[in-house]
Amino acid sequence: MKAIKDSVAGSLESSDVLVTLRPSSEAAVSLQVESIVMKQYGRRITAVAEELVAATGLSGASLRIQDRGALECTLRARLETAIARATA
Repeated sequence: MKAIKDSVAGSLESSDVLVTLRPSSEAAVSLQVESIVMKQYGRRITAVAEELVAATGLSGASLRIQDRGALECTLRARLETAIARATA
Protein backbone atom coordinates (compact mmCIF):
# COMPACT_ATOMS: atom_id res chain seq x y z
CA MET A 1 0.00 0.00 0.00
CA LYS A 2 1.29 3.41 -0.90
CA ALA A 3 0.54 6.46 1.23
CA ILE A 4 -1.53 8.87 -0.85
CA LYS A 5 -2.29 11.65 1.67
CA ASP A 6 -1.17 13.11 4.99
CA SER A 7 -2.71 11.63 8.10
CA VAL A 8 -2.52 12.13 11.86
CA ALA A 9 -3.71 10.00 14.77
CA GLY A 10 -3.44 10.59 18.50
CA SER A 11 -2.39 13.60 20.53
CA LEU A 12 0.49 15.00 22.55
CA GLU A 13 -1.36 14.50 25.84
CA SER A 14 0.31 12.54 28.61
CA SER A 15 0.13 8.76 28.10
CA ASP A 16 -0.72 9.16 24.39
CA VAL A 17 1.23 9.21 21.14
CA LEU A 18 0.96 11.41 18.04
CA VAL A 19 1.56 9.55 14.77
CA THR A 20 2.04 11.65 11.63
CA LEU A 21 2.28 9.98 8.24
CA ARG A 22 3.11 11.78 5.00
CA PRO A 23 3.56 10.48 1.44
CA SER A 24 7.14 10.35 0.25
CA SER A 25 8.74 10.04 -3.16
CA GLU A 26 11.02 7.28 -1.85
CA ALA A 27 9.90 3.65 -2.00
CA ALA A 28 10.90 2.86 1.58
CA VAL A 29 9.27 4.10 4.75
CA SER A 30 11.37 6.54 6.78
CA LEU A 31 10.78 6.38 10.52
CA GLN A 32 11.45 9.07 13.12
CA VAL A 33 10.75 8.34 16.79
CA GLU A 34 10.71 10.84 19.66
CA SER A 35 9.77 9.68 23.14
CA ILE A 36 10.00 10.80 26.75
CA VAL A 37 10.88 7.17 27.54
CA MET A 38 13.28 6.62 24.64
CA LYS A 39 16.04 5.09 26.79
CA GLN A 40 13.67 2.52 28.31
CA TYR A 41 11.32 1.73 25.40
CA GLY A 42 12.78 3.28 22.24
CA ARG A 43 13.71 -0.07 20.70
CA ARG A 44 10.26 -1.52 21.36
CA ILE A 45 8.48 1.54 19.92
CA THR A 46 10.61 1.26 16.78
CA ALA A 47 10.02 -2.51 16.55
CA VAL A 48 6.24 -2.13 16.84
CA ALA A 49 6.22 0.56 14.13
CA GLU A 50 8.37 -1.54 11.80
CA GLU A 51 6.19 -4.59 12.45
CA LEU A 52 2.98 -2.76 11.54
CA VAL A 53 4.56 -1.15 8.46
CA ALA A 54 5.62 -4.60 7.25
CA ALA A 55 2.25 -6.20 8.10
CA THR A 56 0.29 -3.57 6.17
CA GLY A 57 2.75 -3.41 3.28
CA LEU A 58 3.04 0.36 3.59
CA SER A 59 5.49 2.04 1.20
CA GLY A 60 6.39 5.52 0.05
CA ALA A 61 5.85 7.25 3.37
CA SER A 62 7.50 9.29 6.08
CA LEU A 63 6.35 8.21 9.55
CA ARG A 64 6.89 10.33 12.67
CA ILE A 65 6.06 9.06 16.14
CA GLN A 66 5.95 11.49 19.08
CA ASP A 67 5.41 9.39 22.20
CA ARG A 68 4.37 10.75 25.57
CA GLY A 69 4.44 7.48 27.49
CA ALA A 70 1.69 5.58 25.65
CA LEU A 71 1.04 1.90 26.23
CA GLU A 72 1.86 -0.47 23.37
CA CYS A 73 -1.84 -1.07 22.60
CA THR A 74 -2.32 2.69 22.20
CA LEU A 75 0.71 2.94 19.93
CA ARG A 76 -0.60 0.10 17.75
CA ALA A 77 -4.06 1.68 17.51
CA ARG A 78 -2.63 5.08 16.53
CA LEU A 79 -0.34 3.54 13.91
CA GLU A 80 -3.14 1.44 12.40
CA THR A 81 -5.41 4.50 12.23
CA ALA A 82 -2.80 6.74 10.63
CA ILE A 83 -1.92 4.08 8.04
CA ALA A 84 -5.59 3.46 7.22
CA ARG A 85 -6.24 7.19 6.81
CA ALA A 86 -3.17 7.72 4.63
CA THR A 87 -3.91 4.85 2.26
CA ALA A 88 -7.70 5.25 1.89
